[in-house]
Parts: sequence; C-alpha cells; structure tokens
Amino acid sequence: MSLIITYIGSKGCVIVGDKRRIGFYGPEQARERLEEELYSGKINTSEKLFKKADEHGITIKISDDAKKIRERDDVVIGEVRSKTTLETKRKRIYATTGTYSMIELLGSDVQTMKSGESAIIVFGNKYTQKLAEKSVNKFWKSKINLLEVGKIFETVMEQVALETPSVSPEHDMIIKYPKIGLKSAKELVRKTIIQDVKELSMWRDKLRENMVTTSKNIQMASKIIITGDIGTVDYVKDNEIGIILNKGIEALNKDWEVMVKPSEIIRMTIEDISNVSKGDLAVIENENLCIKRTKELLNCEFILCKSE
Repeated sequence: MSLIITYIGSKGCVIVGDKRRIGFYGPEQARERLEEELYSGKINTSEKLFKKADEHGITIKISDDAKKIRERDDVVIGEVRSKTTLETKRKRIYATTGTYSMIELLGSDVQTMKSGESAIIVFGNKYTQKLAEKSVNKFWKSKINLLEVGKIFETVMEQVALETPSVSPEHDMIIKYPKIGLKSAKELVRKTIIQDVKELSMWRDKLRENMVTTSKNIQMASKIIITGDIGTVDYVKDNEIGIILNKGIEALNKDWEVMVKPSEIIRMTIEDISNVSKGDLAVIENENLCIKRTKELLNCEFILCKSE
C-alpha cells in the first residue's frame, strides 16, 4: 500500500510518498486473495475494494495519515514495509545529491544493499510501479530543475491514485539542494544508514522490552485479589497493625517482586486503632481493604496477590 518516487540528480534530490495505510482483518487466505486482486490492478476504486472485501469476508480499514518519507540533515529517506506473523520487512532508500543507497531489512538486520548515482527510483507494488513509471515518462523533460521534478511527481501521484485505491491522493514531498561532492555524499549516506539502523535496533529493543513488561503486567494483574479474606491481625501498636497473611496470599511491590510471603506478617496502618483487635479478620470487600468486623479501612503499600 505504498508509492514512493525519488529523483537523485547532480543538483539535489526530490522524494514524494503517498500516505495510505490499509488494514486487512480476516482469514489469512482470504486476505491474500484480496490483496492479490488489489495489487494486480483488478480493483481500481475504494468502492470496489470495500465490495470485494465484503465478498471475501474481510474487514478493511483505510487511513491516509502514514508518514513514509522523512529527512535527516541533507539525506531524504523513504520506506515501505510489510509485516509477517513473526517479523517486519522494510525497504528503504537513502538519497542526497548525486547518490543513493537502497537497503532491505528484516527486523533491524540489513539483508541487502544496493547503491547508485543519478536515477529515478520507484517503490511500490508492480502495478503502481508500472503506472508511475509510465506517467513519469509522459511528463519528463530533457532539461528540468528540482521544483519542476516535484511538480511532475505530484501529478504522477495524483494520477496513480485515480487508478488504484492502494495509493492515497494525499502525499508528502521533500526537496533537498545540498551542495556536496560525490565522495562526501556517499560517505554521508553511509553514515546516515548506520545511525538510522542503529536507532531502529534500539527502538525495537525498547519495544520488545515494553511488550514483555506489558505481558507480565497483564499476567500479574490477573492474580491481584479483588475480594476475599486476606489474613488475621497479629498485633496492634500505635497506628500500625501486623497481619498474618493467609496461605495462598502474598504481598508484592510495584515491580511485582514478592515482599511478604504467605503466613508471614505484613505491616499496615490504620486511622482508628479502637476499631481493631488482635484476631480480627482483614478482608477485601467492595474493593476496600478493611477489618471485617468494623469495616475500618487499612492502608497498605503492597499489592496483595494470589501466590503460586
């Protein structure tokens, strides 16, 4: 669901990218059949896409807010991606005056790299590539400046969007005019790729860490006690009381570390000690931690959970 066109010339570079994102929801085989029809050009309007999706039992969601191109100092970057059940594949182009490099990544690992100098590079499926290349050839001139290139690319994007719902009418464009020699340009692109991929790897590591944390939080949250008996008051001293936790109940801190084990004493505080006596039962009722006999509320700094 992407179309990115990049011009690399001796005076600078131009990149334009559409903004469409399409989500397909349903059985895998049906999704694949629908995508094949879309990418072959058999479906040429959004109305037909929704109709075909309904026929295949697929739900689709279309949005036009994707950012597929960006800039980093004097380098423009375009990216298309596809997701599998296990990994994300990315294809990127990095370009500046007189040079470019294309890389393919699996996750954050570079699989292939191809470099060149002056060129027009089109990213997209076979059908959108064919439409874009035909349209570029139609409007191209022998002598042309970067602003004219930008206008041609905008026209191409608009025309391709009329032929397929996989490309949005809206698009982003970046034009760069860096005055830089070929050797320096190649080194700049190389360093940009290294830094960009490094940041992608760090982002993926952080995302993976957050996913693990979220998964653990969900798992542990299911163990939190929301109702039932907690334990028995062992002592009362000033506004502090000690409660012996019942078997099968433990106290954890906010990092889900066990601080008080079953049958051990956990310390809590209370406002009115006259409403609690040794031997009273501590419970959670109506989401409140309290003394069962008097309903006096207890204050606890830990999370009370079911133990393994």
